[in-house]
Amino acid sequence: MDLPRSFTIRESSHRIHNPLTSEKMATLGQALRLSPGASILDLACGTGELLSTWARDHHVRGTGVDISTVFIDKARARAEELGVADRVGFVHGDASGYVADRPVDVAACIGATWIGGGTAGTVELLRQSLAPGGMMLIGEVYWRHEPPDQTTIENCHATSRDDFLPLPELIEQFGGLGCDVVEMVLADQDSWDRYVAAQWLNIRRWLDANPDDELYNQMRAELTTGPARHVRYQREYLGWGLFALMNR
Repeated sequence: MDLPRSFTIRESSHRIHNPLTSEKMATLGQALRLSPGASILDLACGTGELLSTWARDHHVRGTGVDISTVFIDKARARAEELGVADRVGFVHGDASGYVADRPVDVAACIGATWIGGGTAGTVELLRQSLAPGGMMLIGEVYWRHEPPDQTTIENCHATSRDDFLPLPELIEQFGGLGCDVVEMVLADQDSWDRYVAAQWLNIRRWLDANPDDELYNQMRAELTTGPARHVRYQREYLGWGLFALMNR
């Protein structure tokens, strides 16, 4: 049970595994006005940057769950580095079925709503761990602009236009799921660049160090085509946001 090795190669230097910068993550933490001692469950937590930095800055506590052994090891090391290992813990496991032992103040899934089969299923999964009056954090992709053709759709990691919603319709979907949107932080094109371009350097350094690896040709092809695909399609048409929700 683990992530494909290509994913951990691609994001080997990343502390945040989505197009949210550390500054934007900090902005959201401040905006939520978290109480010291508040509890957080972060499903598909990656390398645990949200949990560890918010534990440092806001004195919260929490648990992160991720399927990647590489990322969980890095998350534990990051918690030690920031001096918060006594307040946050990390579990290697399948986040798609994980429910907290006791209700939490914040239940999060940031950019991995496939664990619930989509936005609606992820909201229902997070609700199972949420204390009354608590918040859910959902990170989700949306269309910045209407994609003009199927080529654009496929180059934005989708199979059809319906795979993502425009931002107003995504907000309305949260309402239809019985949630109030109480905060949001949106990626911009620069933060998308920081996320995606860092992957290119990670891949190039890995290629230079691993010319005989079985994944070499796959990763070489990705680096050859990836930058142009990003600026032609993804940068223009894909948005991403982190939304704070409360049950109505």
